[in-house]
Amino acid sequence: MLEGQPAPSHSTISKFQNRIGHVMEELFSQLVLALIELNELDYTNIFIDGTKIEANANKYTFVWRKVCEKNFPKLEEKIICLINEVKRIYPHYHAPSNRFTLDDLEELLTFLNQEILAEKIEFVHGSGKHKHPLQKTIESLSTYIQKWSMYKDYLSNFGNRNSFSKTDIDATFMHMKEDHMRNSQLKPGYNLQIGVSGEYIVGVDIFNERSDHYTLTPFLERLKNNYPKTWLNIIADAGYESEENYKYLKVNEYGIYIKPANHEQTKKRSFKKKIGRRENMSYNPESDTFTCAGDKKLYFTHLSTRKSKSGFESEIRNYECEDCSACSLRSKCTKAKLENNKRISFSSDFNVLRNLSSRNIKSEEGIVLRMNRSIQVEGAFGVIKQDFGFKRFLTRGKDKVRIEFLLLAFAYNIKKYHNKHQNNRNGVLFYHKEVA
Repeated sequence: MLEGQPAPSHSTISKFQNRIGHVMEELFSQLVLALIELNELDYTNIFIDGTKIEANANKYTFVWRKVCEKNFPKLEEKIICLINEVKRIYPHYHAPSNRFTLDDLEELLTFLNQEILAEKIEFVHGSGKHKHPLQKTIESLSTYIQKWSMYKDYLSNFGNRNSFSKTDIDATFMHMKEDHMRNSQLKPGYNLQIGVSGEYIVGVDIFNERSDHYTLTPFLERLKNNYPKTWLNIIADAGYESEENYKYLKVNEYGIYIKPANHEQTKKRSFKKKIGRRENMSYNPESDTFTCAGDKKLYFTHLSTRKSKSGFESEIRNYECEDCSACSLRSKCTKAKLENNKRISFSSDFNVLRNLSSRNIKSEEGIVLRMNRSIQVEGAFGVIKQDFGFKRFLTRGKDKVRIEFLLLAFAYNIKKYHNKHQNNRNGVLFYHKEVA
């Protein structure tokens, strides 16, 4: 390929990425549009999946939200105590109240340094030296200012995350699939999401959110902005199932082919034996009641709301059994305390949309789409990780990481087109058989 020329250096590739970074996504979209014109893919089905890729960051430079939220108030209490002590010694100083800013602390430090000069106090250092109380106060305040600024920066970097890396603040600590030590070690990484259609990568996005179901909506919104049309059917695994995603797909008139999280469980005989499950109770829509295995009625009690991490609110219906006290099946049905009755709660909207998706994936078309999802999108990750040897990003920051992977996806698509041409598979969108 290089025709005897030396391979480009790391700095050359880095300069190339920085120079074309702002147009890389547009160039990638143009490649996909060219493949559509060649009938290599269409706007019918898109298979979506994600994987965790390790960031170019030190795995020991972690910052945890809980630690910051625990230590920051303690630090503020120490600062308030120090301010009150200064007010006691220097009544003429107009100290800030309990709500102070960085400017207030810097102003206090300037005031104390002026007092040092006015009182002609010399700073001393080293063992055996007796420090003046004012010197100790200034040193403590300087340390507090540094830590206070640090915690403020840390807390502003978290967003909705619980951790980040000091080396790459956009990277979140996640469980990686490559766990060679088998100790579930957390490493800084990114959640890489791709969409595949006709065996080609058509969409790429980078997230620092660990859970897949918070990535689907922004991923599809990015696709909307990049292409003149939207794909008709969305095929994804159980990691993307949520009421928020279901409603987004329904409102935007997508075909919903998301595998329900309980899909495999419901096929087992052991699931049918769990009499406490709502799915195994009969429901009467006229009276809006469930009937349990003990022939007791569960009546609707009230509505409540459940708010997700993304801010989406679900309407929850709550039901309670009329009387569980003398039921012989109580121990198999509920873990509630003896004085309480069996209760169930669920979102009816989520239940309706889940059943719709379940019917879709069980249809003849859905079976073919599910099979191709596992072959096409997971196969793309297999090629990228194993054949290309890509298991760790080389750049830092979400924007640069996205450009880096777009280049890789660009190369993947060109190689895929070449392989399909060599094997006379141009225009073949599915494995085994076409969808009717």
